[in-house]
Amino acid sequence: MVAAAEEEEEEEEEGESAEMPAAAAQHCNGFLPGKEAAGRGERAAGPGAGVEPRLSRRRLAVLAVFSCYSLVNAFQWIQYSILSSVFSVFYRVSFPEIDWLSMVYMVAYVPLILPATWLLDARGLRLTALLGAGLNAAGAWIKCASVAPGRYPLTLAAQAVCAVAQVFILGLPSRIASVWFGPTEVSTACAVAVLGNQLGIAIGFLLPPVLVPNTPDDINLMAHNISIMFYGTAMVSTLLFFLTGAVFEEKPKHPPSQSQAVLQAMPPEDYSYKQSIINLFKNIPFVLLLISYGIMTGAFYSVSTLLNQMIVTHYEGEEVNAGRIGLTLVVAGMVGSIICGLWLDYTKTYKQTTLIVYILSFIGMLVFTFTLDLGYLIIVFITGGVLGFFMTGYLPLGFEFAVEITYPESEGTSSGLLNASAQIFGIAFTLIQGKLTTDYSPRAGNLFLCAWIFVGVILTALIKSDLRRHNVNSGIMNLDVKAVPVDSPVESESTTLKIQSDL
Repeated sequence: MVAAAEEEEEEEEEGESAEMPAAAAQHCNGFLPGKEAAGRGERAAGPGAGVEPRLSRRRLAVLAVFSCYSLVNAFQWIQYSILSSVFSVFYRVSFPEIDWLSMVYMVAYVPLILPATWLLDARGLRLTALLGAGLNAAGAWIKCASVAPGRYPLTLAAQAVCAVAQVFILGLPSRIASVWFGPTEVSTACAVAVLGNQLGIAIGFLLPPVLVPNTPDDINLMAHNISIMFYGTAMVSTLLFFLTGAVFEEKPKHPPSQSQAVLQAMPPEDYSYKQSIINLFKNIPFVLLLISYGIMTGAFYSVSTLLNQMIVTHYEGEEVNAGRIGLTLVVAGMVGSIICGLWLDYTKTYKQTTLIVYILSFIGMLVFTFTLDLGYLIIVFITGGVLGFFMTGYLPLGFEFAVEITYPESEGTSSGLLNASAQIFGIAFTLIQGKLTTDYSPRAGNLFLCAWIFVGVILTALIKSDLRRHNVNSGIMNLDVKAVPVDSPVESESTTLKIQSDL
């Protein structure tokens, strides 16, 4: 009751502040001369008419808690692979078996993504968030029981539980951003939500090598250090599970944008999960994005998983610096994510930004490949940072671009399919790059990724930009050319009306 009262009070306080940006936007985004009355009449008659978008302060708490438990889940993904040489000795298994502790995240995602996205659409955001946070904590506690040299199967099972938790986490950033945040902040909110996962990877690169130094001559000390890492992770993830239960609500009292008002006004019986999947696969621009996103993100997963092996091959005994290079890669990507999110909110140039970042990621991968074996770690730090800035910065771009070109389909479904594509490519790339790295050299494996990223550049260039959500938020007769990409001209009145009738 207290939380509900606080929420209502916060929304009333923000009512005026939310109306001001809307009024300003209407002032800047004028209607065609002579069409103002008609445009307003058409909007009034459409779905969600009469609903005044407002922003809730709770949205910041929801975003913060989600970002934190996404962080812990990503930390648990990378904590084994960045210590592959340590865990290989501790569990007395081969490097490929340690790689599977990372790849289980990718393997679990593919068969479970459709049930997870169905659950998100059928049972809602709160239940999905609680499942993600709860399973993440459960997997962390199981790991605490696996700290013994003969318990590799148990630690693999624990990692599998964390992998299932990831299925209920990775598809939420665009959903949280769309449901809780306004049109001028939705891309930035999505970038911050993705940022939590990236920060977890960054901490996963940095902290484990410090907590668990390689002590092959003292297995008892190694077990003690591993237990400290596992128990600490379990306690933090449990705290975040309880915070998720306290903070998460299904949706704010008032829709934050016109596009959300339209969706919330649709009768539930008009929605079909099966038809939504069919619609997405009939959407050619989305299919192209699905493949290109899978290539880029799969390449990032592969590089992250095999980074320790690549660095140690050329710089023996540098496990700690391998973690620091991974940290540099991801932190640079976090900066890239925020910059890209802010840029999208300001310009709405989704295709151009996505294509430019993709091309620069390709160039960064080439530079990283040919400088890795020069014998200078400082160069690897620099090239790794440049690569991470663009490759990791691409992640929220793909989510937001997908939501724009697939509106009014569910954000969770489109994001889930993108992540499923990333996992499939990630598994294939990790296995093939790992084989090439072991049998030949890290350069051979990296060149394999370069070839595929170049294919992704071509596919991205072929995507037709159709910013459906942006058009609904801007108004039918909106003529703000600054907010519309050159290759996505404002649609004609008849086309826009057809989209509204389809909704």
